[in-house]
Amino acid sequence: MTAKEEEIDKIRGLGLGADDYIVKPFSPGELVARVKAHLARYTRLVSREAPAEEIRAGALSINPSFRRVLLNGKEISFTVKEFDLLTFLASHPNQVFSKEHLFEHIWGLDAAGDTTTVTVHIRKICEKIEADPSNPLYIETVWGAGYRFQGRTGASR
Repeated sequence: MTAKEEEIDKIRGLGLGADDYIVKPFSPGELVARVKAHLARYTRLVSREAPAEEIRAGALSINPSFRRVLLNGKEISFTVKEFDLLTFLASHPNQVFSKEHLFEHIWGLDAAGDTTTVTVHIRKICEKIEADPSNPLYIETVWGAGYRFQGRTGASR
């Protein structure tokens, strides 16, 4: 809920992750209707989706359902975009994705920024999960092509 009603404010709010945007003043009935619609959508999505697999590769374990990453049994903190990027790559082992593809998939087509954002986020992820980022075990840079998550050693539910 906000008093900001300019289109750019709405675009920015939705772009930053808001699921809805309502401008003050608003009617209580509209607020209730929007909340009910979001709850119904959530219920439909949750009942349809199978639980996400835990992704394991060596000492690395990624649990998309709980948004947790463990390395050698210790939890590592990630920003939302770092987690989403790592999970996407790990969900598609051995596939090479261009920076452009990763940017569009993780940040969306309408996001402000460019592909250097991907490079920065990959570097930050590698600093957190790689013992030696210059000799990576998990995320490989494929020069001129993009990035690849190097093989899953197992997955479990």
